[in-house]
Amino acid sequence: MKTLGYYNGKYGELEEMTVPMNDRVCWFGDGVYDAGPARNYKIFAIDEHVDRFFNSAGLLDIQVPVTKEELKEILQEMVNKMDTGNLFVYYQVTRGTGIRNHVFTEGPGNLWITLRPAEISDGEKPIKLITTEDTRFLHCNIKTLNLIPSCMASEKARKAGCQEAVFYRPGGRVTECAHSNVHIIRDGKLVTAPADNLILPGIARAHLIRMCERLGIPVSETPYTLEDLFSAQEVIVTSSSNLCLHADEIDGRPVGGKNRELLEKLRTALLEEFYEATKEE
Repeated sequence: MKTLGYYNGKYGELEEMTVPMNDRVCWFGDGVYDAGPARNYKIFAIDEHVDRFFNSAGLLDIQVPVTKEELKEILQEMVNKMDTGNLFVYYQVTRGTGIRNHVFTEGPGNLWITLRPAEISDGEKPIKLITTEDTRFLHCNIKTLNLIPSCMASEKARKAGCQEAVFYRPGGRVTECAHSNVHIIRDGKLVTAPADNLILPGIARAHLIRMCERLGIPVSETPYTLEDLFSAQEVIVTSSSNLCLHADEIDGRPVGGKNRELLEKLRTALLEEFYEATKEE
């Protein structure tokens, strides 16, 4: 199959799938999600993604209708049905189905899964960024379906000819991007925003930190500002879809390009980790 969808046990091509109008996602965006790449029919970092998925659901008191192991089995079974093994694997759970009511719907949630062909970027080509004020709520550590501010920021970036938007809070503290984490290299050290309630603790972010530790590169999980961003040796953007990108322009101003050796060491090491974990048997 070229694409594949799943809804509470029902399968089909994405354009053929339908969901109940009373699914709470339609009324409130009431749910959480997770996603990641697959290559050669192997889902990368599946345990980490599923753990985060269940953690997000738990923080909102949403009952996932399957166990972690059952979810992983369903995902792998669906991946095996696809025409290509290089995919974007997305899954979400919504609180349930019922007449619109702000009070929670009781019982297990609804499980959605979508698969489509996708490739991981090698990160060689630099990207362009814009900055925009972070007007989101204070639960950014939960991977919820309420993504309007991120959608607005992503569209703003597109109109500016850029690939991502960097959020900042009052006082200039950089948090993350619309759908990525952002980090800087400063004085040969990786500086990344702390995993508090203002950012989503990205799986790719965790892999970047671990790779730095493996390579002997110091890491500081501390807040940094727009001023730090513009003066950084390098600006790195990570996500599950793009493991290690770098920026050469923000708001039309040139950035980075001052520690290419360290950047390249990280980029190649992260790609090699991904290729090794998803190599063809």
